[in-house]
Amino acid sequence: MLKLRPSGGPLLDHPIFCESLRLIRELPETAAALAPLSPMQQDVLLRLIHSSGDPALAADLVCPATACTAGLAALAAGAPILTDTAMAAAAVAPMALRTFANQVRSVLEWAPEQAPNGSTRTAAGMAAALAELRPGVVLIGSAPTALEVLLELVASKALPAPALVIGMPVGFVGVAQSKRHLAESGLVHIRLEGSKGGAALVAAACNALLRAAWLQAACAPPAPTPSP
Repeated sequence: MLKLRPSGGPLLDHPIFCESLRLIRELPETAAALAPLSPMQQDVLLRLIHSSGDPALAADLVCPATACTAGLAALAAGAPILTDTAMAAAAVAPMALRTFANQVRSVLEWAPEQAPNGSTRTAAGMAAALAELRPGVVLIGSAPTALEVLLELVASKALPAPALVIGMPVGFVGVAQSKRHLAESGLVHIRLEGSKGGAALVAAACNALLRAAWLQAACAPPAPTPSP
């Protein structure tokens, strides 16, 4: 059963988190970035800024409203979530448990102990995970090689496209290229341009969508009772 605040709202947010979002909204540069966005897009951006402490992320975020809608629907339907790191999985699992009980897995569960020649453990783990699991939402915050494997398998029709890819690998080696390939792939996705990203940020974006989906479900009118 959904826990409610005295005001009737769902009990998902700590008061400190709410105060942080209020302060972020009051920043002049953030207010300008939020103005043209839908509520779901705003939720994603606010949570990214909250998790990074960096209001400048707004300039690098590519977050179409259609991607938010697709991700929200998949998560609300209980779709599995696949991440490229155990850290991202650990950051998403509590919110998933409190909302739709989505299965949250890391490709490292499938990764070999040693990286194959010319590849990485996460890339090998991604290929093995996708052979077994059909994730609805895929989070890439650290491993551009894992993102490349996902894009190659979808492009070759070896597996169906996930409902949403959140592609925010961090760093400088292969990162810009993988983000460019994601942008050109035609997959529904959210990404950060440039070198920014990381496990905390992909988890923040996913948690924003889980939260929004849960609040939407909680506020939806009850289905009409069928006539006898």
